[in-house]
Amino acid sequence: MGSYASLVGKRVEAHYRAADIQLTAIGTLVFDSGKSIFLEERFSQGGKEKTMRVEIPYEFVIRVVVARAEPSGPGPSSRKKS
Repeated sequence: MGSYASLVGKRVEAHYRAADIQLTAIGTLVFDSGKSIFLEERFSQGGKEKTMRVEIPYEFVIRVVVARAEPSGPGPSSRKKS
C-alpha cells in the first residue's frame, strides 16, 4: 500500500472496510504513520468546539481521495422561476 503523506493537511474522503462493511470518513488527513492514517474533523456541538479523530490502519484502506468542495449555499436549481 502506498504512503498518503502527500495528502497530509488536505480534506480527504477515505473509503475503508470494517468486517464486511465498507465505510467512508471525511476529514482532514492530519498524520500518516506508515501503518495508519489519521483523519480529524472539527465541529461545534452545544456551543462547544469538538474534535473527532479516526485512525484507519493501512490494511483496511480501500482508497483515499481529495474531497470535493462542499457547496457554499443554494445552487441555481433552488432559485424560483418567474
